[in-house]
Amino acid sequence: MPPKADINKAGWEQSDFPILCETCLGDNPFVRMSKQEYGRSCGTCARPFTVFRWNPGTGMRYKTTVVCQTCAKIKNVCQTCLLDLEYGLPTQVRDTALQLQNEAPTSEINREYYAQNMEGKLEGNKSLLDSGKASTAGKEMLKQLARTDPYYKRNRPHVCSFFIKGDCKRGSECPYRHEKPIENELSKQNIQDRYHGRNDPVARKILRTHATNQGLPPPEDPSVVSLFLSSLPPAATETTVRTRVLQSLPMIQPSQVRSIVHVAKSRCAFVNFKDRATAETAAQAWANGLDMDGERLAVRWGRSKTSNSNTNSNSNASGSVSAVSSVAGPSGAAEPMKSDS
Repeated sequence: MPPKADINKAGWEQSDFPILCETCLGDNPFVRMSKQEYGRSCGTCARPFTVFRWNPGTGMRYKTTVVCQTCAKIKNVCQTCLLDLEYGLPTQVRDTALQLQNEAPTSEINREYYAQNMEGKLEGNKSLLDSGKASTAGKEMLKQLARTDPYYKRNRPHVCSFFIKGDCKRGSECPYRHEKPIENELSKQNIQDRYHGRNDPVARKILRTHATNQGLPPPEDPSVVSLFLSSLPPAATETTVRTRVLQSLPMIQPSQVRSIVHVAKSRCAFVNFKDRATAETAAQAWANGLDMDGERLAVRWGRSKTSNSNTNSNSNASGSVSAVSSVAGPSGAAEPMKSDS
């Protein structure tokens, strides 16, 4: 830590070696790093910290640390790429699977104070994240998504700006890539969103793809805002279902759940959300199922009003009606309807 005699440096951070993932460190076993004490302000808490700079390999770009070690330990992420050190995933994906809530303040007034207080609670490189409380479904989700091998392609040089303009005259000697940049949602990222796990386009793509692969692609009808839970525990009630739903979705507000309809006889429930975005967030978090009292609940999207009308018409025509069917209510909310069989 900096000398206490200088009161202006009391909250600044000193370190001897950075906290890095294997990808950012590179495949070269002999890495030469430059070290600059208080070289820049942390990208999250804005405190000055020790900056490291190195080349991860031949033909790669120089990399540098962008957040301080205290912030990296709090979220258990690499100081450079801000990906989780254990799974190699964005924090939004990890927090969604482990049902973790972001406690770090995002306002400029409180984040430096928070970082200074948390520094005293950290022991070595131990993170404050407790993955032991995560559900079995969440752990399975992370195992499926985790990157097992380093992805050194992420260390490639940036695209040459002169090549884009057609003015680069260095040819093969240019240290930057000569290719056209791809403009999409993945190219619009910032440190704050990646660190706090909010509105991260990379995380959204990973979660969306995983939900689709697990059989939970969002319906084409945008009015469908409900999810159907089956195989509930025998002792489940509407209150216990609501409590478990909110526990598993710490990233949403309780007011975003419009209603929960529990059908005790069929051991199922309909979770109706206020908007489609929240329903898609829940579907992505429950892609591997939802654990409740030792039971793994199956999750499916609710049906749209049009598809339910067609299904009920066909069932009545053939004289076969199911005991419980989901019928779209107002704004696509699913509600149970018992038949007169």
